[in-house]
Amino acid sequence: MWKGAAAVCINSEFKLLMVLQGKPEEEKTWSVPSGGMEKGETFEQCCYREVWEETGYRVNVRQQLHEKNGEVFGSGFIVRYFRCDVIGGEPVLQDPDGLIYDIAWKSADELHALPLTFPEDLPFLSSMLSSRQSAG
Repeated sequence: MWKGAAAVCINSEFKLLMVLQGKPEEEKTWSVPSGGMEKGETFEQCCYREVWEETGYRVNVRQQLHEKNGEVFGSGFIVRYFRCDVIGGEPVLQDPDGLIYDIAWKSADELHALPLTFPEDLPFLSSMLSSRQSAG
């Protein structure tokens, strides 16, 4: 079973931290910072490491917001999404896998217009942006 974590970072302007990613031969698409767990990691540690590797930001991993389970290519997967607050760092392309092409903060309107790596995440991510904005 593949296990991974994803970060939902929303800034004071109610924009979501996203990365443009893909293999060199693929069309590039947008997603929240995410990736697979390494041996010995917790989901929270994976989330922290993936944000750092993919964006250069340091985060405080706060709480689990969502869990996605399924099967792909005959193998099960689980991804836990965490609310994270950026507490330091600078945006820098430093992904060790070489799969990140851009780092950007996207508004709710922009989110709906982007080609998403995981289009099934759109309702969840949209609800996170609108709930944070209404909580003000």
